[in-house]
Amino acid sequence: MKPKSILITGGAGFIGSNFIIEFLKKHPNIKLINLDKLTYAGELSNLEDIEDFPNYQFVKGDICDRNLVEELFKSYKIDGVIHFAAESHVDNSINNPDAFIQTNVFGTFTLIDVARNYWMSAPHQFNIGCENNRFLHISTDEVYGTLGDTGLFTESTPYAPNSPYSASKASSDFVVRSYFHTYGMNVVTTNCSNNYGPRQHDEKLIPTIIRKAINNESIPIYGDGKNIRDWLYVSDHCRGIELAFLNGKSGETYNIGGKNERDNIYIAHKICDVLDEMIPYEKSYKKLITFVTDRPGHDFRYAIDASKIESELGWKAQENFESGIKKTIRWYLNKYNKE
Repeated sequence: MKPKSILITGGAGFIGSNFIIEFLKKHPNIKLINLDKLTYAGELSNLEDIEDFPNYQFVKGDICDRNLVEELFKSYKIDGVIHFAAESHVDNSINNPDAFIQTNVFGTFTLIDVARNYWMSAPHQFNIGCENNRFLHISTDEVYGTLGDTGLFTESTPYAPNSPYSASKASSDFVVRSYFHTYGMNVVTTNCSNNYGPRQHDEKLIPTIIRKAINNESIPIYGDGKNIRDWLYVSDHCRGIELAFLNGKSGETYNIGGKNERDNIYIAHKICDVLDEMIPYEKSYKKLITFVTDRPGHDFRYAIDASKIESELGWKAQENFESGIKKTIRWYLNKYNKE
């Protein structure tokens, strides 16, 4: 597909801002409209590099505001949607689940339903010129639940969400799926593993470890630190999203993972090792690591099989964890030195 005007939701957040910056530089003839509510996770400073680009427009607003979304489709003649916007912090979903249901489920429904009404006249009948318009929905590996010591999540793994966050994302995935099967909408879904890299919100694991270490504060690690995640550098994820949006097959799901399984205590130790080299302190930063009570419903292990997007769309991760974490730490050291 060759879109002219794409609505990006949640583009001031971590993954969305990285995607916008990289996409705009490669596609100067495509207009990006960034709709973001600017909650705690959205930072306009993430987009300082491109805020004056002629093919970029920021709109502050809520994806649940149907009138606003309809107006954006009409004003900008939207012919593509890349839907990042979501409440995504598991701890917050435990304490405040209603916001996750509202944004992740109802917000996704609002977006895709407005797109359907704007692009289609009836089920399986597109308006003239809208035949290739596409809705890409970005989801998470957490919808699949948890893994034991072995195995990988594939696109056919049954859904088994274990937190209010993952349940809300699973629900939104099913809404998008239903619009493909019922209405024939051109939809693609991507499910990714844990992202890391520049512009991630300070509350997340890796920025927290870096920030706590350089401030000589205790570094909190849940439980025994043995929970395992598959870590994906954000730029690799952004390339996968672009490929899925431009070249993916309608109705398909593509899992995007980094093949970098690491447990949390390894993550903490590795960051401390890098900091010991970059900005050595009188003792190793590892001395700051402390173990805290595990959160309820904490999944043991996630790991993604990305062979489908690799074989069908030619995607491949360019960073392993050890190379990506050094780039990430340098970015955060620069950020925190500015503050």
